[in-house]
Amino acid sequence: MVLNHTVSIPDRYSVRFIYIVAPRILIQCLHKTTRPLTPVRGVEFFQGTLDSTDEIESARVFDTTLRDGEQSPGTSFSYDDKRQIAAVLDDMGTHVIEAGFPVNSDAEFEAVRDIASSTSTTTCGLARVVDEDIEAALESGVEMVHVFVSTSDVQIEDSMHATREEVTERAVQSVERVKEADVTCMFSPMDATRTDEQYLMDIIEATSAAGADWINIPDTCGVATPTRFKALIEKVCAHTDARVDVHTHDDFGLATANALAGIEAGADQAQVSVNSIGERAGNAAYEEFVMAVESLYQTDTGIDTTRIAELSDIVEDKSGMPTPGNKPVVGDNAFSHESGIHAAGVIENSDTFEPGVMTPEMVGAERKLVMGKHTGTHSVRERLHELGYEPTTDQVRAITRRVKDYGAEKRRVTVDDLERFASEVGLERESEEEEVRV
Repeated sequence: MVLNHTVSIPDRYSVRFIYIVAPRILIQCLHKTTRPLTPVRGVEFFQGTLDSTDEIESARVFDTTLRDGEQSPGTSFSYDDKRQIAAVLDDMGTHVIEAGFPVNSDAEFEAVRDIASSTSTTTCGLARVVDEDIEAALESGVEMVHVFVSTSDVQIEDSMHATREEVTERAVQSVERVKEADVTCMFSPMDATRTDEQYLMDIIEATSAAGADWINIPDTCGVATPTRFKALIEKVCAHTDARVDVHTHDDFGLATANALAGIEAGADQAQVSVNSIGERAGNAAYEEFVMAVESLYQTDTGIDTTRIAELSDIVEDKSGMPTPGNKPVVGDNAFSHESGIHAAGVIENSDTFEPGVMTPEMVGAERKLVMGKHTGTHSVRERLHELGYEPTTDQVRAITRRVKDYGAEKRRVTVDDLERFASEVGLERESEEEEVRV
C-alpha cells in the first residue's frame, strides 16, 4: 500500500512523503517531486538533504598500490606479491596499474615487465626526468610512462639543487623522449600544491605542448583542502588539452575527499591505493574512492566492487600493514553492529543504520551483529534463534544482561559464551543448527 502526502515548503521545494507499507517494514523517503528516485547499481538511493547526484559523469581509477603503496615505511612486496595483487586489480577492471619504478632494481624491472605482459589493463612505470629512468621504463614494456619532477621552490632548491628553468627543460625533454617511443606519457609536477601557481601553469603548458597525454596534479605533502584543490584543478584544466589526473595524500585525512573534489572539478582520473597505504599517512583509498563514486555519485566506474574486500585482505597480508577495524568500506567494523538500537533496526531493515546505497554484498563483505556491552535484546534473540533456541522474553532479557556485563569487561562474547549464558538461565536448544560466530 502506498500513501502520498504533499506539503508546500517555502522558497523552492515541494516535498512529498511516501510511505511504503510492507510486512515488517516501513520505509520513509523524502525527495524533490521534480526528481524521481534513482536506482544505483540495483540499490535504491534514499534521497534527502544531500540528494544531488549530477556532479560527475565518469571517473577512472589509477592504482598505485604497487608503487606509492609499497613506499609505506616497512612495506616491501615480493615479485609474487606484486603479480598476485596486479592480477586481482586487472580482473576487477582497474583502468591503470602503476606496477612500480623499473629503474629501482633488477627485481623491480622484472616485476613491472611481467605485469605489463600478463595483464590486459594499462600498466604504468614511474620515472624521474632522468634518461636512465625513462629508458628502463620504456624497456619494461609498459603502456604508460609516468615522469615526474619537483616544482615547488623548497624541493627544487633543497632537494634537486636546480633552478626552475632547468626543471622545465628536463621535464619537456623527458616528455618528448617518451612520445618519441610512441608510449602514453603522464607528467607530474611533484608537490604541485606547494608550487608557485604561475610557475605551475607554465610547466603544465610546456609539457602539454611537448605532447604529454596526461597531467597529474600531486598533493605530495597532503596540504590541500577539497575547496582549494577543486579550484586548482579547474585552473589546470583550463591550461592544458591533456587529460587531468590527481594524486592526493592523507596527512590530514582528506585524501579521498580531495580526490573526489578533483574529479568534480574536471579531472578524469584519480590515483589511489588499496587500504590507503603509501608514504607517511598514505594515499586516497582505492575502496573509498570507488565506492563513493559508485554509491554517492551514482557513476559506474566499471570496477567489479564485489572483490574489494578480497583485494583489501590480500594487500593487508602482503604489505604487513593491519587494516584498522574502523576503516571505511573494508574495516571489520564497517558493517558490524553492537548497539541495541542499531542492531534492532538492522535486523528489521539493514537500510535503517547503514548507508543503503552501499551494502556489504556490494564489496564482498558480510554484515555482523556483534555481542558486547551495547548489545540489545533484539540482537540476542536473533542470535539465539540462529543457534536453534526458542527463548522466552524473560530468558532473552536475562541472557542479554549477562552479555552486557561480560562485554563491559572488554571481553569478546563468543558462541560458547552465549550458549553458557543460555544454560545458566535454563534455556535448552530445541533444534540443532549450524553454529555461527558472534
